[in-house]
Amino acid sequence: MLISSREFAKELDLNELTGHPPAQLELVSSDINRPAFPLTGYWSYFAWQRPQVIGKVEMSYMLETEPQVLKERLEMFFSYEIPCVIICHDLPCHPDMLEIARRKNVPVYATSEPTTNFVLQLINYLNNALAPHITQHAVLVDVFDSGILITGKSGVGKSEAALELVKRGHRLVADDVVDIRRVPPDKLIGEAPDMTRHFMEIRGIGIIDIAVIYGIGSVLSSKSIDLVVHLEQWETGKEYERLGLAEEYTEILGVSVPILNIPIRPGRNVAIVLEVAARNQRLKQNGFNAAKELDARLRAQLSRGTEEME
Repeated sequence: MLISSREFAKELDLNELTGHPPAQLELVSSDINRPAFPLTGYWSYFAWQRPQVIGKVEMSYMLETEPQVLKERLEMFFSYEIPCVIICHDLPCHPDMLEIARRKNVPVYATSEPTTNFVLQLINYLNNALAPHITQHAVLVDVFDSGILITGKSGVGKSEAALELVKRGHRLVADDVVDIRRVPPDKLIGEAPDMTRHFMEIRGIGIIDIAVIYGIGSVLSSKSIDLVVHLEQWETGKEYERLGLAEEYTEILGVSVPILNIPIRPGRNVAIVLEVAARNQRLKQNGFNAAKELDARLRAQLSRGTEEME
């Protein structure tokens, strides 16, 4: 995947040392490499596709190595199409490394962070930046610490339901457009695009800023998606789920997420229904299913009745 080198440096607070980095970096995974072994001349298992992170060990070895030997190894090092080199602790870059990197057009960055701290930051950044993602027309809210993705046709009342939830003390993540990405291990994270963050469209009123009206505590920048609720207009004669014994799932980016299809009609308080759905989903995750509990009681009673008749 191609990532803007400018964004890469900005997000990780890096100083670019070579002067003219390529516009984009090609990064294929969230793994990193510490090139201690390659610098000693061992190339059999060189993970050159990853960002190369250099700490005190690698830099000390380079300073203690005979100049001609080091130059040959650096030439070999940069003969691979490595995406970038990052030097930690604000250590000065070895002149030979800088010269060859410029010639090969490989960006070299510096950070003041200790090596271990920076590696954790880099892996976290790459996990997010390289995660598969889609954009979906929906509303995402945090209800009792459960992320509910509200879907449905335009005009069905998704935003109004979210607004009522915000009034009841819950938090808005995104309205109308939700950016969804899959991060390891198979977790879906939703957030609002930068342009529309904290904004909501209410028909008849227009655009409102939830954070300004209800306070910064009423919004959240991102949230895991734990449940999908699909709103649809009530259809007379259509059979709707009444017990909840059979759980339905929908697939987003290859991840199965529980889904509820909730019919709405005038007078039905959708916000309360969504609160109950969030609490009930949390109970299911903790091993309690009310529908199955009732089913078990009915079966037990029928079994006792059959035994008495015998």
